[in-house]
Amino acid sequence: MNYQMTENTVFPLVEVSLNKGENIQLESGAMVYHNGEINLEGKMNSNGKSGLGGAIRALGRSMTSGESFFITKATGLSDGAKIALAPSTPGAIKQLEVGAVHWRLNTGAFLACDATVSYNMKRQKLSGAIFGGTGGLFVMETAGEGSLLVNSYGDLIELDLDGEQPFVVDNQHVIAWSDSLDYKIKVASGLFGFTTGEGVVNEFHGKGKLLIQTRNIQAFAGILSPFLASSSAG
Repeated sequence: MNYQMTENTVFPLVEVSLNKGENIQLESGAMVYHNGEINLEGKMNSNGKSGLGGAIRALGRSMTSGESFFITKATGLSDGAKIALAPSTPGAIKQLEVGAVHWRLNTGAFLACDATVSYNMKRQKLSGAIFGGTGGLFVMETAGEGSLLVNSYGDLIELDLDGEQPFVVDNQHVIAWSDSLDYKIKVASGLFGFTTGEGVVNEFHGKGKLLIQTRNIQAFAGILSPFLASSSAG
């Protein structure tokens, strides 16, 4: 993927350059602008499957993982095609290489990918299905080869885990992790964390890379909730 990212800003914008006939997939609603040499095509988020089966698959993904029902395909109409993308949340954007390493993504982390990159929905363990937070019943797992853009809420930190001991991260701060890592989803402490203020956490095991975001969108929504309720009541 040939792109440039705005610098010296906490809310970056990505401008992707496409040749004629070249295409990328992007999260529905991520397009900010293009130069008129781009064809946008909305399609079901069914990983290539069409018809009723594709609709059922896209609906299932939307209900079980929080993904959009639709995904957008952007195709260059000339060699000078450009399209700008931005995530829905204020934060960082990072490129991940898919192929030698495959990744599992948290809900909302996907921004865009090369046409040669695809993904499957991988069923989580029962604990993950109960607690949710990293995709609910399923998580997105990459396939193919190419570049993938992910986004975070706040800054994005990449950690290298050596596997010598478990590494624990709050569920709402996890963005992506290499598929070489195993993980458990469990309560942080006490009765669903009520005694410490912490909730559900991911406990990672093994060697691999882990990407985390520095802000918690669920906590931010909780701060805003009383004000929104008061505004509605008024």
